[in-house]
Amino acid sequence: MHALGSNMFRTINILKTSLYFRSCIHPSSRSFVHSLPRSFPRIGRFTSEKSFQSTLPTFRDQVARSIEVESFSSRFPRPTIRNQVLFFVGGSLLAYSIAVNQTEIDTEHWSKQLVSVSHRWTLRPPTTEEMRKAHYLELGKYLQTQVNQLKDTLAEWPLALRNLILSVYVQAAQSYLDAPEGRRLCWLICGVNTAVYLVWKIPRLAPFMTRSFTHHPLSGRSYTLLTSMFSHKSFIHLLANSMALASFGSAATHYFTLEQLKNGEHQQEATAKWHFLAFFISAGLFSGLVSHVAACKVLFPRLVNQYTASAVIKNSPAAAAISSTAVKTATAAPREILPSLGASGAIYAAVTVSALAFPDAQVSLIFPPFVSIPIQAGVGGLVMLDMIGIIRSWRMFDHYAHLGGATFGAMYYMYGPRWWAFVRSEYQQIHSPTS
Repeated sequence: MHALGSNMFRTINILKTSLYFRSCIHPSSRSFVHSLPRSFPRIGRFTSEKSFQSTLPTFRDQVARSIEVESFSSRFPRPTIRNQVLFFVGGSLLAYSIAVNQTEIDTEHWSKQLVSVSHRWTLRPPTTEEMRKAHYLELGKYLQTQVNQLKDTLAEWPLALRNLILSVYVQAAQSYLDAPEGRRLCWLICGVNTAVYLVWKIPRLAPFMTRSFTHHPLSGRSYTLLTSMFSHKSFIHLLANSMALASFGSAATHYFTLEQLKNGEHQQEATAKWHFLAFFISAGLFSGLVSHVAACKVLFPRLVNQYTASAVIKNSPAAAAISSTAVKTATAAPREILPSLGASGAIYAAVTVSALAFPDAQVSLIFPPFVSIPIQAGVGGLVMLDMIGIIRSWRMFDHYAHLGGATFGAMYYMYGPRWWAFVRSEYQQIHSPTS
């Protein structure tokens, strides 16, 4: 009995001690939440220590929240198009103003020349055809004078060499004389292009030529829209453009002449070369502007988005789960925006005008199978290739500039002759003696 009572007493003491410690650890009247200061954020009763620590911002987080983080795309200044648009408008107006002024000067000159030769032109003004025939005869006399001077210069030379030089010169002079007026002008433009091409071959001038004779949309320069028209780095590029310009530039000039003849006696015109030159410059500026706008508003945003996506993929831990081929494809550097150069845009405008003005004409392919096709089918094929090139992102040619030139040519075929007649009539009214 004594042992049993002793054990029961010990058991009771252990239970009392256990209850005492339990009440100390988990008091029934207050929870741990209530014991926290009011300045602490309220958390749930069963919130773990890790989640409680995550709700408290660190010093680095507070600094990052207080500073606005600049996005990747906002770090690049967006290229503008305003200056280039103004340059195109101002350059085109200046080109046509000069062209109209020179046309009026030439017309007045040849009109006075014919009046001094015969009194019959005092009764009526000379026609366009009569002034152009007079110009042809004057050019023939000038070339004959050059032949006579060359004979005198080579008088002391060996006979065989002298005859060879004279024969080559006479053939070249005769070809130049018989060529249409528009083709002679295109040959002159090709000569300027050739001179610029030769400057490209001087290594010391390469940085200057790259800066001043190529148009880069991200450079901010506007004058290169004009200088890049006459710039060719590749001989094949120069040769192809020269051949196309000599052919289709002559046809476009002939079309301008035919349209001018419809005005009758109201606007006689001794030459159409100034009209074509203004058209050529304006078409080149417009095609370059189209390429510039496409690069700034289409290609540049795509480039920034590609760089942004590449940076995200490279820095993302999930990229390790992607196959190596997919990662390389996604993180590959996007294609850069390249500078443009060449007269292709202006030539496209001349080709389009020729195709619309002479729909029955045939053109011969300069590559296999060397067959003749309708000119409108050829132009349509070229336009389709450029559209496919834009969709497929081909970079060998400036497809935007080509389509811009074709668009300018189509618009000029519809409204260009009337625009030229309007500018000439305004010039005549301003400079008429009664005004």
